[in-house]
Amino acid sequence: MYSSCFFLGGVISFTHKITTKTTHNFLLTLAILPVLVQIVILLINGNLGTSVAVAGAFSLVRFRSLPRNSKEIISVFWAMAVGLALGMGYIAYAVVFTIIIAVIIIIINKLVISNEEISRRKLKIVIPENMDYDDIFKDIFEKYTNKAEINKVKTTNMGSMYELSYYVELKKNINQKSFLDEIRCRNGNLLVMLEREEIGEVEL
Repeated sequence: MYSSCFFLGGVISFTHKITTKTTHNFLLTLAILPVLVQIVILLINGNLGTSVAVAGAFSLVRFRSLPRNSKEIISVFWAMAVGLALGMGYIAYAVVFTIIIAVIIIIINKLVISNEEISRRKLKIVIPENMDYDDIFKDIFEKYTNKAEINKVKTTNMGSMYELSYYVELKKNINQKSFLDEIRCRNGNLLVMLEREEIGEVEL
């Protein structure tokens, strides 16, 4: 039974790895979590007093950091569900729904999600304080992006400048250098930074 748990945990971890940018620590968590949940279920084994004690112990646990997106939350619940099923003896059921969910996630990621993630970027632009940032880059964004949403505005350099943070979805086959050059010409050759969305360190 434990070999099945390790195998299914590996399937969950591998599926998450090929569909999401993540860390090795989180992948290890997904691989081990079904085994831990299974052990807890076997220890309880219908004992009401033990189940209350385990629930109290888990209530004391605090995550050092939370999952950063819905994919990671789904993977955590997926791993827990597999552990619960195996701990209750439903081995065939756990294997079947693990394979079905893995296939569904991979297909959806390939058909829908992957292209959006490849084109999505974080854009930071510094402008002088006297420049109206509401529509100053609108024509440039329409030319090079499918979507541009301002996420944060803050002052910098003792209040003499604004730093604008955007989430942008770039159009296919654009020249990123030309995109940045046009922004630099508009903002007086101040800082312009284009980067991928940060993965973030996820530890449970």
